[in-house]
Amino acid sequence: MPSKLFHARPPSSSKSTVLFFSCLIIGIAGFIFGISATIAVSHGGYRCNNLPLRSVKVLWTTTADTDNDNDGLRPGPKRHKVMGFVGIQTGFGSAGRRRSLRKTWMPSDPQALQRLEEATGLAFRFVIGRTNDDSKMSALKKEVAEYDDFLILDINEEYSNLPHKTLAFFRAAYALFDSEFYVKADDDIYLRPDRLSLLLAKERTHSQTYLGCMKKGPVFTDPKLKWYEPLSRLIGKEYFLHAYGPIYALSSDVVASLVALKNNSFRLFSNEDVTIGSWMLAMNVNHEDNKGLCQAECTPTSIAVWDIPKCSGLCNPEKRLLELHQQDSCSKSPTLPFDDE
Repeated sequence: MPSKLFHARPPSSSKSTVLFFSCLIIGIAGFIFGISATIAVSHGGYRCNNLPLRSVKVLWTTTADTDNDNDGLRPGPKRHKVMGFVGIQTGFGSAGRRRSLRKTWMPSDPQALQRLEEATGLAFRFVIGRTNDDSKMSALKKEVAEYDDFLILDINEEYSNLPHKTLAFFRAAYALFDSEFYVKADDDIYLRPDRLSLLLAKERTHSQTYLGCMKKGPVFTDPKLKWYEPLSRLIGKEYFLHAYGPIYALSSDVVASLVALKNNSFRLFSNEDVTIGSWMLAMNVNHEDNKGLCQAECTPTSIAVWDIPKCSGLCNPEKRLLELHQQDSCSKSPTLPFDDE
């Protein structure tokens, strides 16, 4: 059979008119939708990189939705968006450290703290648990009312409870803040927020990042870990990589995985930094080592300064924080760009 030839017929004038107006209406609708989306993003949607970050305020009465399978915390519908949330771990006996910190890199004035957050994209809060001592809780409430720079955890504040407190901190921070990084910092280090901000803002190929000053510490510094010794000899390793405890950061994806864990999913050790480090090995995250987070003196690239290895933090921090802040090399030295490596 001869092949059939098909020829397109030109549309009639009436059909052309209908097609023209249909396209016109679709175009106008798309333009209006684009304008509406732009306005929505600029008024509370996901932040653009060139827009300043708004300040975040955590009140004493702030609570999260409850979830019995998740230690009572899960992300709320209105989490505050920041680039990094820095939880400064503190205790009831550390009021002097907090006073010194508020005279150095963490402003005591709420407006100044807001300006710091807007300039760096980082929210800073002191993180503390609770106690049955009514006088201590009363003093804490007065301090909260005066400075409004706390995140209160519903957990007993005890030194022996640090691993539990750290996990509770990450879960509470994740429930309250939509952050790209969650930073655990101690209240006895001298920090440069501007440099920490630049470090966290670096482009990374790994979504699961464990960032800190890494060390290969011996597993057996704690006698309770002797049970692991036969296994370590079997695999030929007695060391594993983990960050020093005074400051480290976990990316959002890592914290989301921690939040999703059921209670008792991972072993808790007596040392908080060892505990987190072992969990990071189990989760197979990317370890990012940065020695700027563990400097013994202020330099143009130091991010966190503490008396390594003499003290786990600054020795005599109340005095040393003030002394370091008076040094131009600490508080006023220019910030050098970080390498892209």
